[in-house]
Amino acid sequence: MESPHVPEASEFRFRATLQTRWVDEDNQQVLNNAIYLTLLEEARLRYFRGLELMDGARFPFVLAQCNLRFLRPGCGGAEVVVAVRTTHLGSSSFSQSYRMGPQGEEPWAEAEALLVAWDNKARAKRPMTSAFRSAVARFEGLAESR
Repeated sequence: MESPHVPEASEFRFRATLQTRWVDEDNQQVLNNAIYLTLLEEARLRYFRGLELMDGARFPFVLAQCNLRFLRPGCGGAEVVVAVRTTHLGSSSFSQSYRMGPQGEEPWAEAEALLVAWDNKARAKRPMTSAFRSAVARFEGLAESR
């Protein structure tokens, strides 16, 4: 399997500081693998709230695919920084890259995700709104290509 395509640390424009819990450790005393996806989702929520693109806690998109690479064991009861970068904007989907770990230490994991704009009523993908695309493109310095 290919490793996620993750930019250099200096290329991330957004970082969320989150907290793991002691209960997040598995019976081998390392962070349970499912917790990493929760950390990514919480960082996404903060990213899009920061861009004022959220309606409460309802994402206007769904997670279609995620490639997560574990670099070293994480632990519970730790402050974790999750860096988020939108790397590509399509017409109905976009890609994000992530790096997570304690501040100033080697990262625990890196990931990339494909997210798809979603219409809950129709239960189908839809084009991204121009406001959504523009806000993300402006923040990340991306061209608004379709």
